Formats: sequence, C-alpha cells, structure tokens
Amino acid sequence: MSVNRMRAAAGALALACLVAGVAFGLSGCRARKGARDKVVIGFSIATDTFIIERWNKDIKIFSDAARELGAEVIVQMSAGGTAEQIAQINFLLARDIDVLVVVAHDTEMLSGVVKKARDARIPVVAYDRLIMGVPIDAYVSFDNREVGRLFGAVLLASVPRGRYLIVNGSVRDNNSYEVNAGLKSMIDPAVARKEIRVVDEIWLEEWSSDEALEKIGAVLERTTDIDAISCANDQIANAAIQLLAERQLAGKVAVVGQDADILSCQHVIEGTQLMTVYKPIARLAQRAAEIAVQVARGQVPTPDFEVDNKSGAMIPFYMEDPMAVFRENMDETVIRDGFHSAEDVYRGGVLRPVRN
Repeated sequence: MSVNRMRAAAGALALACLVAGVAFGLSGCRARKGARDKVVIGFSIATDTFIIERWNKDIKIFSDAARELGAEVIVQMSAGGTAEQIAQINFLLARDIDVLVVVAHDTEMLSGVVKKARDARIPVVAYDRLIMGVPIDAYVSFDNREVGRLFGAVLLASVPRGRYLIVNGSVRDNNSYEVNAGLKSMIDPAVARKEIRVVDEIWLEEWSSDEALEKIGAVLERTTDIDAISCANDQIANAAIQLLAERQLAGKVAVVGQDADILSCQHVIEGTQLMTVYKPIARLAQRAAEIAVQVARGQVPTPDFEVDNKSGAMIPFYMEDPMAVFRENMDETVIRDGFHSAEDVYRGGVLRPVRN
C-alpha cells in the first residue's frame, strides 16, 4: 500500500513548550543515555498551524494523552516553512528527547534532519503527514485516500453529470496526492463516459486561503459554468464558497472539503457546503501519543498496514478512518464527539438543527 501526503501554509512564527508529566519507566531503547524517570517527546509542527484550527486540537489532545502516560512533551510550533522546521527539530534534538514526532511542512525535504535524529538513536514518528525518503519508526494518520473517495462518491451522488473543478492541496504534502488519487479513482470512470467534465484542476503551493482565493477566482473569471468543486480541505472550501457567494452561486454549486472546521460545519447546515470529511482527531492524537511513548521505550506496536515512503524500508502505518458529515448526521458525529459544540455549529440557535 503506497501513501502520499499533505502539508501547509505560510504565516507567523511561534514557539510553544507544553506539558510536563509524572514518572514513567524508560526501558533503555537509547544506548546513548541510561534509563530515566520519564519519556521526553519532542513534537515539531510547522505547517498552517495558525490558519487551520484543527492543529490546536491535535496539540492539546496529544499533550494531555502523553501526560497521562507519564511523558513530557516539548512542542515547537511555527508556520515559517521548511528551513524553520529543520531549525526547530535541531533545537529539540539538543534537548535530549527520547522520541521525535513530526508534522512535516514539506514531506520530501526533512530527510536530512530526520536521518540526524535516527543516527542519534532517536525514534521518529510521522504524525498526519508521511515523511518521505528516509526510514522512520511509525506513521500515524487517517486514510487520506479514503478522504478522496468520499469526495468523489458524494459529488457523484449529488452531481452525476456536470462540470467539476478540482482544487488540490499543497504540492509539498504527500496527503494531497493521496486525496487526489482517491477522488480520481471515483470520478475517472464518469469522466471517461463523458458524464463529467473537469473544467480545471488546481494545485496549491501552500495550504493557503489567499492562494486558493486567487486561483479559484481566476477560474471563475473565465467561467461560472461549474456544478461541483472538490476542495482538498475546508479552508479551500471556505474560499470557494466566498467566491461563489460573490456571484450569487453559493448553495447552487456542490462543494466538499475536509477537517470539519467550524465555519464549514456551519456552511453544511446552511446548505452552502454539501459535505465535510470529519477526521476524529481525538482518536488519532491519543493513539499517536501512545505509539510515541511505546517506541521511545523500545517497543514495536503492531501496525494496521505498512506503507512505502521511498526510503527502501516499509514503514509501520497506524491508520484511523475518516467519515463524511452532512446536515443529517452532524449531531451524531462532530457534535456527539465533542469536536464542536451544538451551540457553535448552530450559532446559538440562529441555524436550525436538522432533526431526523
């Protein structure tokens, strides 16, 4: 099973060191230092951290789970790009960590610093986005190809014939290619039958609202004869809906995205977004914390799959499943899990909940 992956956008610079835990036995998986009372996790996240709300949820849940396991987490967080992420990983390596967890800004460009960690006998866990070109100890993510399949299935059910615009994610993120592959596996037969015409396909350099507004806007300047837009995430979907609203087309064009951002959940209830893909972050972050502690202690959890990251080694893949969210199942998914409150999704009652 081959997996390609995702990454994110520009912005500011921030540094956060979070979470201390109580004692936990370290079983000596690192010969360079002896056993000590607790596992120290270095968590590097350098993407669209300040733009996409979900990353704040990941950090909090991961850190809380790690603390309950007796681990300490040092978080380095920024939106400064690959060079800054390499610098912050070097900072973490100098802090004598036991395991490195990385949300990669560029899934291809971190192989050198990741190799440095492994040469220092520090296990490496890729979180959400697969690191390419170098062996790592674990990869924890959702089934991103399934995200694309959900996009395709929902759009085909709503618009079995029509003109589609495809807006892919960052070219630097392996997840973007997986989502695209899943989408194409669903819609390509309809394209071959000439039931669907792809009027344009956009790739973004970054997971950026501004870039999405610019590139989608350029397409809509050429033509508004579009029936469906597949957006690689909800940030892009929000940009598309904004542009459609300016042309009185919001709600008339089927739009899908992923991440269950609060604004997109509200758009789903309003009817301007057909569907968002909900990825249960709590399960992913909890599992990632457990795996990070285990590999730091020299244990090898049984993976769900193995994935080829072009390093010559098959990487253990710990996978969670995404789910499609519509108006009809918002209460049973996003709200029931506590991902968002009913108060927030329905704007304090301004939007009417859908009752089954």
